[in-house]
Formats: sequence, structure tokens, C-alpha cells
Amino acid sequence: MRRFFGKVRVRAAAGASLVVAVALVAAGTALLLVLKNNLVGQADLQAENAAREVATQIATGKPYEKLDLPDGDDLPVVVLAEDGRVLAAGDDVRAVDGKAVTERHPPTARQPDGAGSGDDDDDREIKPGEVDDEARHSGGTATVGHRTADYRFATVEAKDTQGDKAVVRAGAPLAAEREAVGSVRTAMLIGLPCLLLVVAGVTWLVTRRALRPVEGIRREMAAITASTDLSRRVPEPGSRDEIDRLARTTNETLGALQESVERQRRFVADASHELRSPIASLRTQLEVGIAHPELLDAEGAVEDAVRLQNLAADLLLLARLDAGERPADTRIDLAALVREEVSQRVGDRIAVEVGEPAGVEVAGSRSQLGRVLGNLLDNAQRHAAGAVRAGVVRDGRWAVLRVEDDGPGVPPEERERIFERFVRLDDARSRDDGGAGLGLAIARDVAERHGGTLTVRDGSVFELRLPAA
Repeated sequence: MRRFFGKVRVRAAAGASLVVAVALVAAGTALLLVLKNNLVGQADLQAENAAREVATQIATGKPYEKLDLPDGDDLPVVVLAEDGRVLAAGDDVRAVDGKAVTERHPPTARQPDGAGSGDDDDDREIKPGEVDDEARHSGGTATVGHRTADYRFATVEAKDTQGDKAVVRAGAPLAAEREAVGSVRTAMLIGLPCLLLVVAGVTWLVTRRALRPVEGIRREMAAITASTDLSRRVPEPGSRDEIDRLARTTNETLGALQESVERQRRFVADASHELRSPIASLRTQLEVGIAHPELLDAEGAVEDAVRLQNLAADLLLLARLDAGERPADTRIDLAALVREEVSQRVGDRIAVEVGEPAGVEVAGSRSQLGRVLGNLLDNAQRHAAGAVRAGVVRDGRWAVLRVEDDGPGVPPEERERIFERFVRLDDARSRDDGGAGLGLAIARDVAERHGGTLTVRDGSVFELRLPAA
């Protein structure tokens, strides 16, 4: 069991670490993408501002050789003609995207017919002295001095006052973006394992603390199993959580098990006591009959045998009920069952008066319900002064069977105890006049197995309520 709890802690720690790892990797990836996009966006904006500044100078008519270009190390700028000639370039700018820009070719005199302007082929018409509102962004490389690096380029078109188009291409370095992304990535690679170790350790400790009451319950259950002492109970942590409810449920189960075992012990003891008397009486009569046949009380021996047979049948039925035997699902006319049972009692001490029974059907075992009715009638005839009545009525969804006698009735404080097994009240303790104390116990057990109840009302009225079919 300790190995089991250890595995639970390991699985909990591993699961929590895995969840945190997945979440952190996803969050870190998203963070890196957002950071990279923001830095690239800043580089694009920086390059576009530089390109527009140079394009504005061109549009105002400033000569190409006098353009105020940014420092080549930070913002390499190259100005191209439509045919690709380099018109101007920043200091130390040697190449852009692998194309050399060392040669400068100032524009020639403008032809009167506008040849070479390319206006007819432009998708966007730019007037002389204007800068295009749109800028194109792209990645590339630039060689400044003897160092080649990656840049984000912004390309802006403009026309000088003469109507000649110039293409300004300015770049912003990506070194800062890569350094920032690399720093964040390194911090994540270092911090993630440390954070996972912290999460795993905290989860291990929390799980260990949470499972400590369960381990206490396990130890106590093992001790109860080893000692077979069902009076012991597991500790209840009182934390009002699932483990506390588990402990309470376990104690309730132990209480029910203890009650069941004690009831079984009492049943065995009482059954042994009840069986001993008729067996001893029958043996005595048989031994006397063997030694002195003329003294054999045959009728007494038969009565003892019948009593023993009935007691054995009662014990067998109780055993089947305790084993959880479910009654048959047969539709039974309760009024017809009453008439049939009463018709077989022609020689009883007190005749049973049957009222006008209502025709109502119930579902269950005919033999078991007949046994309940027989036990109730036997009990009523045993205690009645001169009258016993039986009747069936319907009360909503219930079929109600009432058996009533004119005897002294059951005292209020005894109305539940009489349904216990082997219980006989003081005026019915004679084994000659009373039974073994199982009839009412069997009747209530059968009633409950059929989804009904059996109670005592008004002292001497026994009421059996069963769900109507």
C-alpha cells in the first residue's frame, strides 16, 4: 500500500510538471513570437522613417550628391534609379542583398519627351515632387564596411521636381531583435527546468500531506482486519473534504458490518437454543419409546417433529432473505390470497372474519406473501379474546392488508421490538402457546423485500402496506 501511495505521489508530481511544462512551452513560444513580431515591426518603422526622410529630400529637388543620408552602420540607405543605377548611397555601404553599390551614376539631363520616366508603366501615378504613400518591407542583408548583417528594408518611391523617379531603400538592423529574442530564449531554457523542479517538489509535498489521512485509514483498516475487532473505527480528519467523507463512510460501513456480525451471532445462538428443546424432547420420547413402548407419546413426538420442521423452515427462509434473495415478480390478487388462506383455517380456535376486500394486485412472491399473512393470522389468533378480522383496501398507490384482533394489544414501547428475531413478549413466552419469535421478524423482512412496510397500529392492528401493481 505504501508503494501504491508512492506511485500516486509520483504520478501526481509528474502530471503536474507535465501540465506546467506544456503550458510554459506554449506561453514561451507565444511570447517569443510576439516579441519577435514587435521588434521586427519597430525595425520596419525605423527603416520606413529613414527612407521617407531621404525620399522627401529628393521630392523637394535636393541634388542626389548632396542628400543628407543616415549613418551607414545603423541605417544603410541606397537610392536607385528605375533602371537600377545607383544614384546615392550611405557612407561605407558596399552592397545590399549581395549587389555592389560602390558606383554612383548621377542622372543625366532629362529628355524633352520624358523618355525614361516610366510614368506610362507605373501602377501608381506619382506626380513630380511627391513621395509614394505606400512602402514595401522585406528582409535582406547589407554590407557596411567589412561587416555583413541582416536588416529589415523599407522601400519608398519618390519623384524629383524634374519628374524622375527614384527608389529609396533604407534598412534597420536586426541585431537588437535577435539579441533580445536570444536573451529571452536563454532565460526560458534556464528557468523552465528550475520551475519544473519547484512544481514537482511542491506537488509531492502537497500530495503527501493530502494522502496522510488516507494512510492513517489504511493502517487502521489493516489493524482491524488483523485483529477482527469490528468495534474499532478509522480516524476522521475533520477536514470536511473527500477524505473526511471517505473516513465517515468507512466507519459507517464498519458499524453496519459490526451490527450484522453481532446479529448473526445472536441469530446462531438463539437458533441453537430454540432447536435444542424440541430435539431434546423428541429424543427423550424416542428413547422412552424404545425402552418402554407402552409409554411412547406418539402425538407428542409428532408435535415436536412438526415444531422442529416449522422452525427449520423459518430459519431457512431467514437465511435466504439475509442472502438478498429477490422475490418473484408475479402479479397477485391480495384479496384472493386472503380468502384462500382463511378458507384453510376451518379448525382454528378463533375463526377469522373477512371484510369486503378490495380487488387490488401486487407484484411479488405468492408463497412469501402467503407466509406473511399466515404469520399475522397466527399471531392474532394466539392473542385474540374472541374475534379476528382481516381485510384489504387500496390507499392511493398502496395495497393495504390489515389483520386485527380483540386482544390486549401490543404496548407502545414494544411495537418495534416484537419484530426482532426470537423476541417473545412476557405473555407469549410459553413454547406451547407461542412460537419461536420468528413469525413477525419474517413477516417484516418479506414486506421490506417487496418494497413495503409492516407496522403495528392502535395496539392490535397489524398493517401491511405494499406497492400496488
